Amino acid sequence: MAPLSRSRAERLLRAMRGQRVLVVGDLMLDEFIWGKVARISPEAPVPVVEVTGQSFHLGGAGNVAANLRALAGEAVLSGVVGRDAAGEVVKASLQSAGVVAALAVSDGQRPTTVKTRIVAHNQQMVRADREVTDEIADGLEDALLASVRKHLPSCRAVILSDYQKGVVTPRVVKQTVAAARRRRIPVLVDPKVRHFARYRGATVVTPNQAEAEQATGLPIRTATELLATGERLLKMLACQAALLTRGEHGMSLFERGQRPVHIPTAARQVYDVTGAGDTVIATLALALCAGATLPEAAQLANRAAGVVVGKVGTATAAPEEVLASFEARG
Repeated sequence: MAPLSRSRAERLLRAMRGQRVLVVGDLMLDEFIWGKVARISPEAPVPVVEVTGQSFHLGGAGNVAANLRALAGEAVLSGVVGRDAAGEVVKASLQSAGVVAALAVSDGQRPTTVKTRIVAHNQQMVRADREVTDEIADGLEDALLASVRKHLPSCRAVILSDYQKGVVTPRVVKQTVAAARRRRIPVLVDPKVRHFARYRGATVVTPNQAEAEQATGLPIRTATELLATGERLLKMLACQAALLTRGEHGMSLFERGQRPVHIPTAARQVYDVTGAGDTVIATLALALCAGATLPEAAQLANRAAGVVVGKVGTATAAPEEVLASFEARG
């Protein structure tokens, strides 16, 4: 594999501007409560966090869309929110980020998914989730698929962002993949193990190592086992490629009919891996839209992920930050 040069990365990043990607999946709101710890509670052996601030960020499929926008792409988001205050924050956040919101709104029985993280001294202390994870009802599926049909013709790629919160149903996957394939639009999937059978026919899947091991039933301890896992993924899903994210070991790309490509990690410091997978799939999709080969797109995604894990909280990578990584590591 030829290493991605800075000049080639710069050309790809420039070509990524304005490329439109449709994101379909589990939309969440990430709430961060920031504070400091100075004492232990007299009520129980737990730290008392003195709150100094609060912030909201788009999470799940919303963070994928935010990453697309941070890289100067365009994003259309098809997801589900509730009729609640959190849903209004999500809508406002999408508008502020410049994301086209193609949302289905549920009734009062299904709230907007909210993940609340309490962070003190840059360390996450606890997380509380408010969510309903049952698969969405037929009416919401109909509304979601109607938005997909409406916006797909204007998009160059589709990302299925599955956080196992009930939006990426078998029907949603089947009809979205079929519609994209008719238009010869690539479909990229950020998968969950329990739903692997649903993704058959997608273009690229991006599991992490643990997900790949669970889905295939194969451990990854040696190069031989890694190769066997990649080959089994391609066969299981009849996909063009599988990009395994492997933490400090970087990434491994398995592409049908090609030799595997192993990419060392680009991270210099790791503070928080929250949302790094969203950065990977967003960068990969935009790079493919810009004319990159899969190995080029994977290397660029690896660079972007290296930027994001060096930040605290749900984060994104800007083009200039990706390019700066070449000066930092070559």
